[in-house]
Amino acid sequence: MKVTVQAVNFDIAEKLEKYIEKKTKKYHKFLGDSAEMEIRMTVVKPESAMNKETTVRISGVGQELFAQKTFDTFEQGVDECLEAIGRQIEKMKEKK
Repeated sequence: MKVTVQAVNFDIAEKLEKYIEKKTKKYHKFLGDSAEMEIRMTVVKPESAMNKETTVRISGVGQELFAQKTFDTFEQGVDECLEAIGRQIEKMKEKK
């Protein structure tokens, strides 16, 4: 599985990159090598709280999976998006 991380309006820290790598690793066995995961993190309105938007999009698995969340930290956003993606994967498997 190919994972692409994109940071908009900020420079991504190495700690955050490692966190994302750790969290996305388990999805490789569910999705396989042909899947592509795109994680996009954006800072919206830097002066306000709850300003970190995280989007996860997965393609190459028969249908596109998508989740978007806004939280106070990117770690929280990544966790919630991947949890939502996990539920979508379960639904997709039940239909097969």
